[in-house]
Amino acid sequence: MITALLAAAAVAASGCDLERPSGAPGCTRRAVDALPMTALQVIGTHNSYKQAIAPAEMKLLRAASPRTADSLDYSHPALTAQLDAGARQLELDLVRDPEGGRWARPLGLRMAGGGDYDAGPMAAPGLKVMHVPDIDYRSVCATFRACLEEVRAWSDRNPDHLPLLIMMNLKDGQITVPGATPLLPFDGAGMDEVDAGIREVFGPARLITPDQVRGDVATLAEAVRQRGWPTLAAARGKVLFAIDEGAAKVALYSQGRPSLEGRAAFVNTDRLDAPYAAYVTLNDPAKDAPRIAEALGRGMVVRTRADADTVEARSGDRSRRDAAFASGAQYISTDYMTPDLRLGGYVVVLPGGGTARPAPAPAPR
Repeated sequence: MITALLAAAAVAASGCDLERPSGAPGCTRRAVDALPMTALQVIGTHNSYKQAIAPAEMKLLRAASPRTADSLDYSHPALTAQLDAGARQLELDLVRDPEGGRWARPLGLRMAGGGDYDAGPMAAPGLKVMHVPDIDYRSVCATFRACLEEVRAWSDRNPDHLPLLIMMNLKDGQITVPGATPLLPFDGAGMDEVDAGIREVFGPARLITPDQVRGDVATLAEAVRQRGWPTLAAARGKVLFAIDEGAAKVALYSQGRPSLEGRAAFVNTDRLDAPYAAYVTLNDPAKDAPRIAEALGRGMVVRTRADADTVEARSGDRSRRDAAFASGAQYISTDYMTPDLRLGGYVVVLPGGGTARPAPAPAPR
């Protein structure tokens, strides 16, 4: 452990881009690849699939709730463009559609009297990707499979990329708008559908899974605390998935699998001492700083957010962004890898530039 810390400190002192080491002293590929994957800090995107709400529908939403309209007034380019720009974490929101066609005629589109919307991908059965069904439903990749195939194609073209984290929200809360389509629950069959969708696109050689990280250690939590995660050399070109949900869905996904045995994804946890505790979402980097430090001390992967609901973009406040970078969390999520010039110049890029830097040690608790 001490040797690894000293190596990480030497790489950090060099100002090294971990994805593309320069070869300078302290920034050689050999030195970088010997680090555990938890030593990195990268930027990712929040609701990575999200397209803008159509103007006519946004007008209706703004009339009903200006605050909600403001919070939903952001968008992202294609996943490929985000990855090319340096995003190493993506987020997908999933809804179930086992028979197909459930989301072919969104309520917002009907209320606005129609508009430009390709419902073709909605016809086939399978998991769909959208933010708020019927209201904020446009996506750069409408189906789970299409999103994953796009990421896989990019990964094939960039085999030396650092490990990509793909977070998933499993949406089944009902929309309280008259005429909205009811969401189907993510029951046991839904959880298995998520795993099957991942494995259909990414074979075992391309995934970082709970079983791989745990190895022969009794629990996943013990494995990441005692032995740690794969090195960057072993993690390059690979993807890890995490279900970002509360206790009820985590319990369902881990039922009979206390260390996520056989599962394709890691899970968020509100118990850092749980046997499956290897990943955690802690979205407020200032308030959650002590908990982030504790999770990192346990060897966990942490995702936090630099901004939310367009608030920072509108105010120009960079304190949350700076707290996210200082927290030591490995994955920093934002809606503004490039600024939205309608709102101002707020943007999130790594201090010093590049795609990945050594994660700073969190401030002492």
